[in-house]
Amino acid sequence: MTESLPPEDPRDALIGEQAARLAAQDEQIAVHGERIAALEALVAELGEQLDAARRAASRNSGNSSMPPSSDDLPGRRPAARKERRAAERAERKRKPGKQPGSPGAAMRWRKADEVVGHFPQGDCACGADLADAADLGVARSYQQEDVPEPQPSRRYQHDLHRARCACGRVHVALRPAGVPDAPLSVGPRLSAMAVYLSVFQHVPVERAQALIADLTGGVLSAGFVHSCLGKAAGLVTDAVRLIRTLIAAAPVAGFDETTLRSGPAGDKKYVHGAFTELYSAFWLGTRGLETMKEAGILPSFAGIVVSDRYAGYYSETWANFAGHQACAAHLIRDFQDCAETYPGAAWPEQAMRSLRGLIHAWHTAREQGLAAISDGDREPLETEFRRAVTVGLAAVSRVPGPKNQVRQRPGRELLEFCKTRQADVLRFTTDTSVWPTNNISERGVRPLKTQQKISGRLTSDDVTQDRLDIRGYIDTARKHGLGGYEVLHQLMTGKPWLPPAQPISP
Repeated sequence: MTESLPPEDPRDALIGEQAARLAAQDEQIAVHGERIAALEALVAELGEQLDAARRAASRNSGNSSMPPSSDDLPGRRPAARKERRAAERAERKRKPGKQPGSPGAAMRWRKADEVVGHFPQGDCACGADLADAADLGVARSYQQEDVPEPQPSRRYQHDLHRARCACGRVHVALRPAGVPDAPLSVGPRLSAMAVYLSVFQHVPVERAQALIADLTGGVLSAGFVHSCLGKAAGLVTDAVRLIRTLIAAAPVAGFDETTLRSGPAGDKKYVHGAFTELYSAFWLGTRGLETMKEAGILPSFAGIVVSDRYAGYYSETWANFAGHQACAAHLIRDFQDCAETYPGAAWPEQAMRSLRGLIHAWHTAREQGLAAISDGDREPLETEFRRAVTVGLAAVSRVPGPKNQVRQRPGRELLEFCKTRQADVLRFTTDTSVWPTNNISERGVRPLKTQQKISGRLTSDDVTQDRLDIRGYIDTARKHGLGGYEVLHQLMTGKPWLPPAQPISP
């Protein structure tokens, strides 16, 4: 007998339908959960991008290494130091122009190079000609600073004569310096002018041609201007080598680097600069250690390196350095960035205030001929700086992870640098021969950015290096009180100026 199945319970169908509906809902919830997680991740990513965009928009010369010329770009916030100085001027009711006590450049009466007499002309009321009137002397004198009227270029022909001595020997005059062994050539003054305008004043070749033609009447081809650069670069080779040697032997030198568009499109090069108060040198390459070695200064430099916080200067490769001095101006800008990133925090302003105080004390001590800042001025400010760094480290915690792979919060690496390299931050306080800032280097490389703005990309790395060698030569001469055109004229006559050795303090 077949066993009969129990009748189907209508509730089973309802339960199955509800179970299927719940499963579908669970699946939809899971999908929605994934979408929500994806949206949350997107929101977080967009938030990071927005923060980065706001941070980029807030960059200026007061909180980063951007040039002051970028502060006037649309949408840029003025640097905090400009706002502070404006407030200080308003508080002191400082008037525009020269301030009391500052050195001026006013013209003074001196012996004239040329005196031009002016006499009354025309007829007197009596009808007599004033040309026949008696001279009673000078009634009033006026002096005017001006240059002589530009003279057109002149064609000089150098004839080398022969002479016969009484003994019978025949002698021929030597070719003058600056006159090449060619029937036709351009003289050293026009050549020096072409180099001066192109390299030192950043005048494009075509405009340099027009300027020379307008002032002198000399007609130069573009190819000749370029050939002058090559000739000048060849003539300064020994001087440039000597300059680099003298910088390497200096007790203190500043080093900086800046980008420059040179070579094929898309390539970014770096110009490395080395500077003292008397010498300047430049080298084109990459930002890596290999270029820093090829420049030939750092490998043999045994003094104090003044620089920013770029890791290349603190590499273990340079075991020969006597020490470092981190640029306090860069540190102040970085702390200003922290002040804007963490509004309300007191430690960034405290660090800036103490560094500015130490820089001022350094200038005072140096003017007084002291070897170091006095303990009474130095110790309170150093203590204030160290406490600011300690508080900052506690406030800006480190993001866990590998050091070179995890991006840290703004200011964290700055604070760690100031903590671990305190001696390299405050070295100038105990030795006034060490500069507190690297402004001398920043001033040295700044004209290269002007060159780039005017000329755009320089197509040849070799020609760019020629320009850099000539600029280092001119900068060094100017630091010794010589004029740029003056030394270039001497150079183009085949007699390059060589810088004297810098006296080393005992």
